[in-house]
Amino acid sequence: MLAWAGGELRAFETLYARHRGRLYSFLLRQLRDAALADEMFQDVWQRVIAARAGWQPEAAFTIWLFRIAHNRLNDHWRASRHRPPAPGDAEERVARMSDTRTPETQLSEFEQRRHLQLAMEQLPDEQREVLQLRLEQELSLEEIAQITGVGRETVKSRLRYAMDKLRAGLAE
Repeated sequence: MLAWAGGELRAFETLYARHRGRLYSFLLRQLRDAALADEMFQDVWQRVIAARAGWQPEAAFTIWLFRIAHNRLNDHWRASRHRPPAPGDAEERVARMSDTRTPETQLSEFEQRRHLQLAMEQLPDEQREVLQLRLEQELSLEEIAQITGVGRETVKSRLRYAMDKLRAGLAE
């Protein structure tokens, strides 16, 4: 980011290539709508571009990038006052995916994934977000705290409550 802020244009290409997949995946899992995730993805990168000249390395670029995404998600949820349900055809989409495993194995794995997905959807937004940042993005508690703007102990509590609720939901 410092190289790009200093005028090295190829540095932005490197930043984008390094972070686009993780950012898009995070947004898509939070929003559950590809069109909306695309729009928000573009908006986050536009904010990165707009902040180029004044960027100061107060935190790692990844932390800063996900903080922007976190803030944009919060703005979105405040404006919409709801979280959309999972797509109605989600089960059909997964069922249509080709695989070389046996139908019994596929069904069992599908049921387990679907059960986990449903349990995760039942988590409060704050708990689901820290869980995804920890498990999918492999960020530390301190990094998650910086992104979400809460203390490390709050992140730990949210993770613990999320895991407890997932265990309970999966045990049913």
